[in-house]
Parts: sequence; structure tokens; C-alpha cells
Amino acid sequence: MNTVATRVGDLLGAIDTPALILDLDAFERNLQKMADFARDAGIRLRPHAKTHRSATIAVRQIELGAIGQCCQKVGEAEALVRGGVRDILVSNQVLDLQKLRRLAGLAKQARISLCFDAVEQVDAASRAAQEFGVELGALVEIDLGMWRCGVPPGEPAAALARHIAVSPGLRFEGLQAYEGKAQHLKTYDERAQAVQVAAQAVQLSIDAIGLAGLECKVIGGGGTGTFMFEGASKLWTELQCGSYVFMDGEYAAIEGNDGAPYAEFEHSLFVLATVMSTAGKGRVIVDAGLKSYTLEKGLPTIEGQPKARLVAASDEHGTIALLSPDADIPLGTRLKLIPSHCDPTVNLHDHYICVRGGRVEAIWPISARGASH
Repeated sequence: MNTVATRVGDLLGAIDTPALILDLDAFERNLQKMADFARDAGIRLRPHAKTHRSATIAVRQIELGAIGQCCQKVGEAEALVRGGVRDILVSNQVLDLQKLRRLAGLAKQARISLCFDAVEQVDAASRAAQEFGVELGALVEIDLGMWRCGVPPGEPAAALARHIAVSPGLRFEGLQAYEGKAQHLKTYDERAQAVQVAAQAVQLSIDAIGLAGLECKVIGGGGTGTFMFEGASKLWTELQCGSYVFMDGEYAAIEGNDGAPYAEFEHSLFVLATVMSTAGKGRVIVDAGLKSYTLEKGLPTIEGQPKARLVAASDEHGTIALLSPDADIPLGTRLKLIPSHCDPTVNLHDHYICVRGGRVEAIWPISARGASH
């Protein structure tokens, strides 16, 4: 981990750039809003740590009522357990026996569950659990149209559930039912309809599993774009939202129920950059490029600069076009860039520089950065 060239107490203008900064006021309002929603809806909240990759943030979410965390990788789970999290769902398939042994080892300190879509995964996890003398929670993942992981809904889900139920060291818990493709559908009605269709597949699977004499105590899913639908469904039991803590450009591009830009949560995560060159007419250059944010969902936007737009990025540079003859961004100006996709952007940084009232209040390590195994 790199040395932090910024100290608690520094003003925003003294932060060494490029830096990943977290607006604590907006961040805390986001945490509280989702916690309140889950409590009022009577649904458990298990936020997704693949967004923040931080045990510090995970513990804050749990203090507000979250039951635990989701993660995608074994390394993320290890970082969270080291940081004090005691209930983790690896919402992904794990086949490698060495990785499963690592999870079984963690199960001596925390409640560990994972997802399955093949008997080979089940058999490998059962072997690891027996070797360590532990029990691992098990969810059958169903494919809700993402064309990613998951068995077809209905009888295929029930068949796998039956196999889990007779596998030593595993505890059948229910379904992983994440409607990922619905999260970024443009309109509120489109997202609502997608979750309705997903609910039919979930119910089909619950019914088939019930005929096998098994109970789905957990139905996990939901995300930042659709949480209100899963929360109201009385079908899903756990919400796995992640990006709500930060928001990003991709979520800002969808619409709320009034047709206006999605405003359920506030932007709290930014890449702070400094204007390092104004030599070119009609453009300025900042010191944050591809090593500070990702572009797979588009270029970042610039907070508070309606007459300027980031138009290109290379390794160490970001090119900002000035959209009006009267636009003026002087050399040395600090700009807050809003990432288009928060999850992979976070993974490019070692720390969150946490700011409140224009001053650094805390520096939090991104404890699971690079934990991709």
C-alpha cells in the first residue's frame, strides 16, 4: 500500500492529487436512507462489498442494521473477516478447492455462505467443509436473464437444492436471485416490469423446491436501481445493494418514478484532480487519467462545471473541453470528477480520503483492493 501524502486536518486544497475522496455527509445520508428503507420494509439488508471493498465501511453499514455483507471473491471475504465482519455471502460460484478451503477456514470465525449452479461446485464445497469440520451456507443461484451464472428457474433449481441438502457440511438456505440487467434500465416502469418478471421465476423456483420438502429461508437479490421493488415484493428477503453508498454516473443516467434523473441517493465519491495545463486553446488538462478511474461505462463527469466536459483520458492525463468562450478554469484548479462506474474505480486506489466541511476528517484503507482471487 502506498504512503498517503495527505494528513487528517488538511484542507481540500492540500490533498495530493489524484485522490479518491469521500464526502462523508453525503455518504452517511446514503447509508442511513437505505438502512431506514430496509427497516421500514421489513427486509434484511446485506450490502455488496464489491462496491466499497472496505471493512471500515462494512462495519458502518452493520452498525446501522445490515446483517452482514456480500462479496464476489474469497479475498474480499478474507479482508472483511479480518476487519470484523461476521456474516458473509460470497454471491458467486467457487469451484477451486484451495479457495473453498480458505472459505472453510473463515467459517471458523464467521458465518460463511456461497452460491451454486453446478453439482461439481457443491461436491467441492462439501469436501472442503468436511475437511475443516464446519458448515457452509448454500444458495442456489437462478438465472434471471443476465446470461451469466445460475441454473434455469423451477425444476433445475430444485434438483440442485436436493443435491445440496444431502451434501455433508452444507446448509441449504434458499435462492440467489439477482436481477442485474434491470439495474440500469432507463425508466422506472421498465425496471418495475423487469422485477415482476423476475418474481415469477423466483416463485416458480420456490414452489419446485417446496415440492422437494425444502424451504427457501433466504431469497437474495436487489440492487441500487431496483431495491424499492424487491423491498415491496414480500418475496425477496435480503437486499444486496452496493452502489447506493457512492452513486456514480451510470446510476445517475437512469430515471426515478417522476421521469427526472435518479435522485434516490447522492454522489459521495469523487476523484479529485488538479488542472496541470492550460496551454491548449479551448481545453485544460488534469492530472487524473486511466489509472484513477475506469471508462467501461463512459467518461467521468465534472461536479459544478456546466461549461466543461471531460472528453478524453490517457494513462496520466484527462482532457477537459471548455464548452463556452467565457469558460475559464485556471491552472491549479481542483476539480471533482464523478466516476461513471464506482466499483472498479475504487479498486484503483489504496485509500479513501474522507472529507467533511472541506477538511480531511479520516483516511480509510481500501482493505480488499486487488483481492481478485
